[in-house]
Amino acid sequence: MSIIEFLQQPWHWAPAGVIIGLMVPALLIIGNKQFGISSSLRHICAACIPAGIPFFQYDWRQNTWSLFYVSGIVLGGCIAACFLSDPDPVKVAPALAESLARDGITDYSNMIPVQIFNWHNLFSLKGLFFFIIGGFMVGFGTRYAGGCTSGHSISGLANLQLPSLIATIAFMAGGFISANLLIPFLLKL
Repeated sequence: MSIIEFLQQPWHWAPAGVIIGLMVPALLIIGNKQFGISSSLRHICAACIPAGIPFFQYDWRQNTWSLFYVSGIVLGGCIAACFLSDPDPVKVAPALAESLARDGITDYSNMIPVQIFNWHNLFSLKGLFFFIIGGFMVGFGTRYAGGCTSGHSISGLANLQLPSLIATIAFMAGGFISANLLIPFLLKL
């Protein structure tokens, strides 16, 4: 088996979990940094928007390490999508496939359900909920909670922070409600 074939095959979740788990203490030990992604968007806006918005007036240069980190994630995703993609369709557990088929989702060829994420739905009532309202809720929730799921659920819990536990419980509850109540309802629109 070549290195490319090894990289293209589906991996068990454990190696990624171990790497992420080691990132948290490494960032804290090396530079007293917190693991998280959402704050990088603020740093990008502070660097690119010269307007007098008080929220963006701070020394964003102290956080350039996170901009390189996020750039690496984007670059790694592009490399994986262009050169390391598995040509076979996404493998979905039979019980999940049956459940999704009841809601009209049967095509997993593009890593995302094509029946939801397509240009036609973008300009429909369904798209309004999935893309506009959903995007707003994710952005608002991240800002209101003071961080994203990775920041709270990985770093915050590792540091035994009560606000991160509360945020993680809220993220999980929202995910369960969305997956089991909202999405089946919205798919019928």
